[in-house]
Amino acid sequence: MYELMFKVKRKIAILFSSFTFRISFKKFGIKSGIFKPDILQGMKYIEVGDRVVIQPGLWALALKIDNHNPILNIGDDVYIGRFFHIVSVRRVVIEKDVLIADKVYISDNLHEYKDIQIPVSQQPVIFKDDVVIKEGAWIGENVSIIGACIGRNSVVAANSVVTKDIPDYCVCAGVPAKVIKKYCFERNEWISVL
Repeated sequence: MYELMFKVKRKIAILFSSFTFRISFKKFGIKSGIFKPDILQGMKYIEVGDRVVIQPGLWALALKIDNHNPILNIGDDVYIGRFFHIVSVRRVVIEKDVLIADKVYISDNLHEYKDIQIPVSQQPVIFKDDVVIKEGAWIGENVSIIGACIGRNSVVAANSVVTKDIPDYCVCAGVPAKVIKKYCFERNEWISVL
């Protein structure tokens, strides 16, 4: 019974999302659903691919802070868990087939904090670097990715903070995140690099 109710609820949410967000977003794909978003700002810059599922608590911002139009793209067949926070002032791209767990933060920017005479909240937001989460990546729970790219089929362990690019076919963990495993194609297995 619960499973049937869940399926019906999901279908209704997808229909509602399709109708509502197709009007507001730059692009909103077929069979995609955003369940109970919290904050959506700059929707005219946001693209969502086909068959995307975003669980409750989404906070998505595409902010124009200079003469660049922000890009915030989510590719096809992406699953995003609860309480996802994503901010783009220049370019944040999540490619197809990416899996993102709950409570993940992704941003291409940060607050300036150079001037100690001015509260950080009153200093400007500055672009750090483009963010690209490449195809097939898996982002664990409670991860922060700030101005860094995650390689194809790479894994970011839970509770990691990523501020530097992670290559394809790697596992990274820690604060700051470091590569701990790489996939060896000759041996067909993950090998430790520690």
